[in-house]
Amino acid sequence: MLKEPSQVKSLEYWRWKEYHRVMPNIKWTNKDLITAGVDVGSVGSKAAIMVNGQAYSWGITRTGSNSPESATKALHYALEGTGLKVSDLKYIVGTGYGRVNVPMANKAITEIACHAKGANYIWGPSVRTVLDVGGQDIKAIRIDETGRVVSFLMNDKCAAGTGRGMEVFADLLQIPIEEIGDISLKVEKEPEPVSCTCVAFAKTEAMGLLRKGWSKEKVLAAYTLAMAVRMANLINRVGLEKELVVTGGQSKNIGIVSRIEVILGAKCLPMPRWREDGLDPMIAGALGAASLAKSLYEKAQKGQ
Repeated sequence: MLKEPSQVKSLEYWRWKEYHRVMPNIKWTNKDLITAGVDVGSVGSKAAIMVNGQAYSWGITRTGSNSPESATKALHYALEGTGLKVSDLKYIVGTGYGRVNVPMANKAITEIACHAKGANYIWGPSVRTVLDVGGQDIKAIRIDETGRVVSFLMNDKCAAGTGRGMEVFADLLQIPIEEIGDISLKVEKEPEPVSCTCVAFAKTEAMGLLRKGWSKEKVLAAYTLAMAVRMANLINRVGLEKELVVTGGQSKNIGIVSRIEVILGAKCLPMPRWREDGLDPMIAGALGAASLAKSLYEKAQKGQ
């Protein structure tokens, strides 16, 4: 069952919802192999728990100024309502922007490897190309049928089109961040993309367009189109191979995802029903880390 904290302040347009879920159909005992992945991103921290390699629970929180505290908060959030303690976890893998600062982790693994494995777990072995849109960067990853990375490319350290960039636009236009994608599609005709992809300059350009009489919908369409072009170019550079999926917070931005599909001439695999009973693409990195934790633990046991 999906749980959300109390209603946030109405003026905090940038604030996305934190939430926690426990899968009701999975039960654990002391004999089970229970592992965890903790993904500390620049904007969001996610933790996922697996029981014998099956997704059991997860939590999504906002990353604070202290990575170890953010990791601990996310993991305890994921453990809520499970009856589990940190000491019950056989192996923990840390990943993400702050992976080296996950205090309870047995090992740190790059988010590229973890998102690849997580996408494979969520959508299955047909996935070959993963676009991960994080808080501060974008990665295009090609994988094999097991979720192993074949090749990857990432953008420079720029917030354009990432979670941080979308937060800036949400506040500028006074539109809740989770509605940006839908609203950007409410235009009769696609405008030209904004000329600059840097958030600081794009914000200035957007303000200029608003003063010229552009609607919020048209400004968002121009910006999301520019970001979709940028992401599609990254995918083309790494080499698009079907099937394609999008992970990270912006996987839920239909304005970006649908425009990427048009530019590439390729459909993404359907989004899981994450609001009901499905897995959230935002936790792909944490899920992949938990899955790799299981493999590492089993390997260690065989070596004993």
